[in-house]
Amino acid sequence: MTQKQYIISRKLNILELGSTLGNISEACRKLGVSRQHYYDIKEAIEENGLEGLYEKSRRVPRYANRVAPEIEERLLAYSLEYPTHGQVRTSNELKKLDIQLSPGGVRSIWLRHSLQVKGLRLKRLEKWAAENAGILTESQVQALEEAKEEREAHGEIESHHPGYLLAQDTCYIGYIKGVGRLYQQTGIDTHANVGFAKLYLEKTSLTAADFMNDKVLPFYDDQGISILRMLTDRGREYCGRVEKHHYELFLHINGIEHTKTKPRSPWTNGCVERLNQIIQDEFYKVAFRRKLYSSLDEIQADLDTFMETYNNDRTNQGRYCKGRTPAETFKDGLELYQRYVFENENNLEERRALQ
Repeated sequence: MTQKQYIISRKLNILELGSTLGNISEACRKLGVSRQHYYDIKEAIEENGLEGLYEKSRRVPRYANRVAPEIEERLLAYSLEYPTHGQVRTSNELKKLDIQLSPGGVRSIWLRHSLQVKGLRLKRLEKWAAENAGILTESQVQALEEAKEEREAHGEIESHHPGYLLAQDTCYIGYIKGVGRLYQQTGIDTHANVGFAKLYLEKTSLTAADFMNDKVLPFYDDQGISILRMLTDRGREYCGRVEKHHYELFLHINGIEHTKTKPRSPWTNGCVERLNQIIQDEFYKVAFRRKLYSSLDEIQADLDTFMETYNNDRTNQGRYCKGRTPAETFKDGLELYQRYVFENENNLEERRALQ
C-alpha cells in the first residue's frame, strides 16, 4: 500500500466508523480526531470524490523569482543561434544586450526546457533546421558541422546508402605454429554492415590494396554500384604519397575518396572495430579450439564460411539493419543508392548538356 492509499483509507475509516456507531462524536473520540476533521473529510468527498482526500501540497511556485517571459524567450532564441555556448558565456553575451541573467538563471531556464547540455541544444537546432527549410546562420552551420564531427569521433557515422562509406582496418590475430603471424584485413559497409575479411602473413600497403581488389570491389561490381569513400586509421599500410603507395594509388585509380580517423583515436572507426570483435569472439575463439590448422588457406576457407553466415544468416542490430541481416539491408538499400547517386549523376549530365 502506498502512502497516498494509506491516507485515503484512514480518512474513509473515520466516516465508516461514524456511520457504524451512529455517533460522530464517539467515532472521533475513538480515533483521536476532531469533529471538524470529520466534517472536512465529508465535505471533500461530496465536492471532489476520492480525489478530494489526497494530501494537497502547500508549496506554491514562487513566480516572482522567475525572469520575465520576454527575457526567457530572448535566451531561448540565443541558445538556438549559439547552441554550443555554455551558461557562463551565454550570461556574459546577454549582458552585452542589456539582459541581466546570471549563469545559474540561464541553467534554470535550460532545465525547464530540457536544454541543459550542449547535445540537447544541438538536437533542438537540428529539429528547427529540418522544419524551417534549412535557413541557417553561419554560426548555426558551424555548430551542426562540429556536432557531426563529434558524432563521427565517437563512432556515430552518417551513411546514407550502401557504398557511401566503407571502413577498413588491420587486425593482428596472433601467431599460429606452423603458419606464422596472422594479420586480418577487415572491411565493413557502414550502412548495411556487410563485412569482408582476408588473412595475410604481413601488413603492408600491398596487402591492404589486395584485400580491396580481391574481396571488396568484386562484390560491389556484382551489385552494380561503386564505393564512394573509404575510412581507415593512419597506419603505414593506408597512408602515404599516392605515386609511391600501393593502397593510396589503388583508391586513386578507382576514384574512391580516402578519409582518415583522428590520430590516436581507434574508436573513431568503431564499425570495423566491432566487426573485428565479432569475428574474434564468434569465429577464432571457437575455431582455434576445435581444429589444428596447418596452412593459411585452411584458415581462410573457414573464415570465408563464417563471413557468409555473418552476412546472410546472422541478424544485426546496427543503426540501419534493425534486426535484418546485412545482406537484406544491403539489398533494400540499393534503392537509396539509385536515388542518391544515379539520379544526381543524371541531373548533373542534363545540366552540362544544357550549358
